[in-house]
Amino acid sequence: MNEITTIGIDLAKSVFQLHGVDAEGRPSLRRQLRRSQMLEVFQRQPPCLIGMEACGSAHCWARELVKPGHDVRLMQPSYVKGYVKRGKTDKADAEAICEAVSRPSMRFVPVKSEDTQARLMTHKAREFLVRQQTQIVNALRAHPGEFGIVVPRGVTTSSA
Repeated sequence: MNEITTIGIDLAKSVFQLHGVDAEGRPSLRRQLRRSQMLEVFQRQPPCLIGMEACGSAHCWARELVKPGHDVRLMQPSYVKGYVKRGKTDKADAEAICEAVSRPSMRFVPVKSEDTQARLMTHKAREFLVRQQTQIVNALRAHPGEFGIVVPRGVTTSSA
């Protein structure tokens, strides 16, 4: 069997699908891995190009897979979609990711550091809380309106 040069990984919650090709583009690897097997398998794998769709866990996996020397690249899922040859299955997605990552015109998403991800999570949590607060305030204003009571807009506190 020829050496694997490129691997596409379709990430999921617990079972990942891998599709690898050799230097001539011939399929050399089609395999499912459990989450617990990922690091062990890729530590034994000689360094190669690894492609994944950019999602929440992809950044974490990319940081881990770079450590043993792999070249990890993340792509927007919408860019990979055009490379799916047949139905939407994990195997077809892994093959499409493997194909897409090797394209010279492909645009990649930078891998986020843990600090960057933590900052983004903080901003998203705040954004979520503000959105929820707005929904609650709007509901609280609407309910008295059912009885003809008009409550001023906004979140204000008045002191007597």
